[in-house]
Amino acid sequence: MSKGTALILGARSDMAMAITHRFAKEGYNIQLAARNADSLAADASDIELRYQVAVTQHEIDALVTASHEAFVKNLPVLPDIAVCAVGYMGEQTVNERDAQAASLVMRSNFEGPASILAVLANRFEERGTGCIVGISSVAGERGRATNYVYGSAKAGFTAFLSGLRNSLAKKGVHVVTVLPGFVATKMTEHMDLPTMLTAQPEEVANAVLTAVEKKQDVIYVKSIWRSVMMIIRIIPEWLFKRMKI
Repeated sequence: MSKGTALILGARSDMAMAITHRFAKEGYNIQLAARNADSLAADASDIELRYQVAVTQHEIDALVTASHEAFVKNLPVLPDIAVCAVGYMGEQTVNERDAQAASLVMRSNFEGPASILAVLANRFEERGTGCIVGISSVAGERGRATNYVYGSAKAGFTAFLSGLRNSLAKKGVHVVTVLPGFVATKMTEHMDLPTMLTAQPEEVANAVLTAVEKKQDVIYVKSIWRSVMMIIRIIPEWLFKRMKI
């Protein structure tokens, strides 16, 4: 018997697919949403066969915000859980010199995700139940020279999720903010990541499911990031300006 339906937004990424498998294994029917959603047909068939759950595919472009109302309206069923894994990092050296590149990063990590989750939040509020999960980033906790365009967008998304959680707290809808830190995916395979600070996609998936079930508010996938970011946040500005982190 199904435990409900989980909508995965930005379903093509390694992290999103790991989350999909974890929820399907738990018994949730799955709605996979992404650009070029037809390309997820093989994944959908595999998940259906492997976990004996229903899987549907849905076309969405997070940057076309005018389409989000129709997207939600046309879903075969309003999901019980919506996980937003939409995002795009880009390259800081490009972002700081190319306004269009910077805009793409900011819209992909803040405007688009916030728009679609706002529509879902309204529907969940009308129903009186639901859980929204936003994948944000520790990069949003303090602007740093090495990724401040991406970090500023994630900071906005984190603030959006916090406000949404506060707004819906007494209306039957829970909102989870996920701060993964480094994750070993195709997007980061060119980076030399510290093992202690780097999570696997499956770790993120397990943490998300636990957060949904326990109604946690803000989670760091690896707990060490809580201490790391606390230290970074309290560094005096005069010293922080001398650092390259």
